[in-house]
Amino acid sequence: MRLIGQLAVLTGISLTASAIHFRISGPPERRVSCDPSNLKAHEICLDQVMARWKGKVLWVDARTRKEWQADGVPGSILWSLDPAEDAFKFEEDAMNHLMEEPPAVIVYCGEGNCGLSHQVVEKILKFDLTKDVYALHGGVGALRAARMLKGSN
Repeated sequence: MRLIGQLAVLTGISLTASAIHFRISGPPERRVSCDPSNLKAHEICLDQVMARWKGKVLWVDARTRKEWQADGVPGSILWSLDPAEDAFKFEEDAMNHLMEEPPAVIVYCGEGNCGLSHQVVEKILKFDLTKDVYALHGGVGALRAARMLKGSN
């Protein structure tokens, strides 16, 4: 019984200390770090997108339709590589938006180092309508940290 009491006291002290630390320091930083010197070809940091174009770009979501509908960037278009989807419809949709001559096209996909965005970038570059096509480093994680996704007020 004494052991349980000691564990309860230690747990209480630990929880109190962590609550105080949280109150002083705030929540952990969720920002995705991005070093422009370490980027792959046709990859870009969110900070660069915001500095260069103020975020006024054509956002292309390379995730699934369900994910895009749940929390895609407002105004973005979907280009899913899901084989159950109509690939030609995505190309047509993208072409219509590219004809409006956006300053740049930024493709994002799931968390971290998602290769889907790079595949979509290659497809868009083949249209040869713009050279400013990039995969967003950090994908949806960077957008979530910047509170740019639907419902992230």
